[in-house]
Amino acid sequence: MPPLIVALPGSEQLADQLAERMEADRGGVFVKSFPDEESYIRLENDVAGRDVLLVCTLDRPNRKILPLCFTAAAAKELGGRSVGLVAPYLAYMRQDIRFKPGEAVSSSNFARIIEPWFDRLVTIDPHLHRNATLSAVYTIPNTVLHAADYLADWIATNIPDPILVGPDEESRQWVSAVAQRASAPFVVLEKIRRGDRDVEVSVPDVEQWKHRTPVLIDDIISTARTMIETVGHIRHAGLSAPVAIGVHAVFAGDAHDALQKSGCSRIVTTNTISHPTNAIDITPLLAKGLGSQPACER
Repeated sequence: MPPLIVALPGSEQLADQLAERMEADRGGVFVKSFPDEESYIRLENDVAGRDVLLVCTLDRPNRKILPLCFTAAAAKELGGRSVGLVAPYLAYMRQDIRFKPGEAVSSSNFARIIEPWFDRLVTIDPHLHRNATLSAVYTIPNTVLHAADYLADWIATNIPDPILVGPDEESRQWVSAVAQRASAPFVVLEKIRRGDRDVEVSVPDVEQWKHRTPVLIDDIISTARTMIETVGHIRHAGLSAPVAIGVHAVFAGDAHDALQKSGCSRIVTTNTISHPTNAIDITPLLAKGLGSQPACER
């Protein structure tokens, strides 16, 4: 029997596309809030004996997490054979250590909230910092997928003569992988620090790149401040208006408008989070990942 794919509010389109590609059944859940803001959940399909996949991208997670956990709990209580979480964007990954006394380590705290209700987790490019793998945070079986090939294919198809640009040395590994797949050169901005407030940023070998279209790449566009700063450095160096590409279109506050006004010729993201900038479909990546074996066993 094929899996039953159920979308939490906001992830319906992605769930529809995933169900079609996987030839899976599309289920439903009714979610509403009472006047006191408590959540009401009702599964609309018989889940007994079924493998249930809940699709819920976890941007703006605070308003999504309780309905998600309640839905998973209901699926288990009503006889679901397994309950998996498909979270293309996985929240609460930044605070992975205690930087100051008294702080909550929210990445592991959030994992402990999710784990009791799910048998498996599938996500795309989680924002891992000091942890080498997602299994260092989540103890349930997990599959981590990477969108680099999809970004590279879009660049190769849509941008003649690109030059990929990394904002700093930390981005080199990520940018170089996409550049290799796209058969394009890449450059990482060089920062020369002369003092606490005196930092010069330059584009190495800038003259040979002036005929190419700069392409900025990042995993998450949240406040967009890093990208905006990089756009300024690129334009100051005399390069053309860049294309900005991100995997996860978080766009906190006015980030999208600010990035547009900074001088980008185009902003492109994948559909891990629904946004008007979505131009790269990662549904095939998710479908492939859901057909693979989990990274660890419970």
